[in-house]
Amino acid sequence: MRTLGVDLAASTKKTAAAVLDWSAGTARLEYLALDVGDREIVELFGASSMTGIDCPVGWPDAFLPFLAGHLNFDGPPVLEHDGIEGRRLLAYRDTDRFVTAHTGLIPLSVSADRLAHPAMRCAVLQAKIAAGHGPQARDGSGRLAEVYPAASLKVWGLLARGYKGRGAPEADRLGALLADLCEAAPWLDLAGHEDRLAASDDLFDAVMASLTARAIAVGQTLRPPVSHATAALTEGWIHVPSGALTGLAAPAPGPAGATRGHSWSEKP
Repeated sequence: MRTLGVDLAASTKKTAAAVLDWSAGTARLEYLALDVGDREIVELFGASSMTGIDCPVGWPDAFLPFLAGHLNFDGPPVLEHDGIEGRRLLAYRDTDRFVTAHTGLIPLSVSADRLAHPAMRCAVLQAKIAAGHGPQARDGSGRLAEVYPAASLKVWGLLARGYKGRGAPEADRLGALLADLCEAAPWLDLAGHEDRLAASDDLFDAVMASLTARAIAVGQTLRPPVSHATAALTEGWIHVPSGALTGLAAPAPGPAGATRGHSWSEKP
């Protein structure tokens, strides 16, 4: 099995990709690149069993009717979102609120934050993948799924914040985080790329996305509960690991196990 992880930026610059080859209880970093274009991502997707992309794959369901109402001077769809609580429904998806409730982390808003430009590119990228390999369900039940490296790190007991940036403190944290990852996953062979990973949080996040893609493929992420399933198909679904990092190196289950996964029960 090969898993692809993509840390998607708004343009080719700072977009990172990592491919892990899983075999005989080990994972070897087979490919690692920065400044990756769409054509390369589509090609890597075609050669991978599962792809995890660190970028929203959809927008809140309420967002389009709100914009259409504003465009057409149709008041009710706009006035439904009067006030801060109404605007939160425009800014955050079901999956964003779900992740926050269960991890304490707050994903950036796809419609009201700096993720908007990468998400536009991601929509185009999804269309390119669909043209070559068929449409991929936004809930991650196909071969493409949305991931959130910070959530994966937190679930796996690793540092989830403070390692991004170009300052000395961030570089020190990233180096320590990489060392912790290698200690927690002795089966992970970084193939001599340690220095590159310690110097780039983009490359590191691509590896985390690839590790999370493996978790998805072996049924070790949290699937949408019934009450979120419909929204997940249109808005997207962030796959958060449901098992330990150590479980990723175990032999993969058959096709049924790879798509079943786990679900968190609803909080009362």
